[in-house]
Amino acid sequence: MKTVFFDVDTQLDFLYPAGALYVPSAKEMIPALAKLTHFAVENRIQIISTADAHTEDDPEFKIWKPHCVAGTAGQQKANATRVAGATVLRDVSDSSAPQIIVEKQKLDAFSNPNLRPLLEAIAAERYVLYGVVTELCVRCAALGLLAMGARVDLVRDAVKSLSATDERNFISQFQEQGGKLTTVECVTAQEELRQPGP
Repeated sequence: MKTVFFDVDTQLDFLYPAGALYVPSAKEMIPALAKLTHFAVENRIQIISTADAHTEDDPEFKIWKPHCVAGTAGQQKANATRVAGATVLRDVSDSSAPQIIVEKQKLDAFSNPNLRPLLEAIAAERYVLYGVVTELCVRCAALGLLAMGARVDLVRDAVKSLSATDERNFISQFQEQGGKLTTVECVTAQEELRQPGP
């Protein structure tokens, strides 16, 4: 089963207390994110990473305070989730990079018109999903991936929410639509994901 890791918005502004829009307790999951990234690199599993890339006057800032403005330090991905050879998605020709960064200005990564063609080109059968915020951007990614007919495994100890109630509601919806729950330990212990060395 072709598996791709799908890493949602693991950016400095969200993951660290000094960030512009810190997600409570997000820093605690950085070791889990690092373990997933290391496992992916070690086993040549491609990572698709979404990333907010807002303009300074982005309309979203009427709802959320300014964050992840393109080119700022806070917009950068955390070191724990960065891979050598990563590329920012421009078109489907980028589909072979070890890490493809899908920039977006809205909660839903599928608002980037290049994401769906990229996923069709990659043709993964399974996505291992993690990041922030569970009931917002992770939810949009999860439901979008499920709608494409893929298996989606949500890594429960590598996501963080803003609202426990909204998170529970999303998890119920996710499972009702066929989504699976997993953990970092379960993912990294799966022998079928391990690739022989070069």
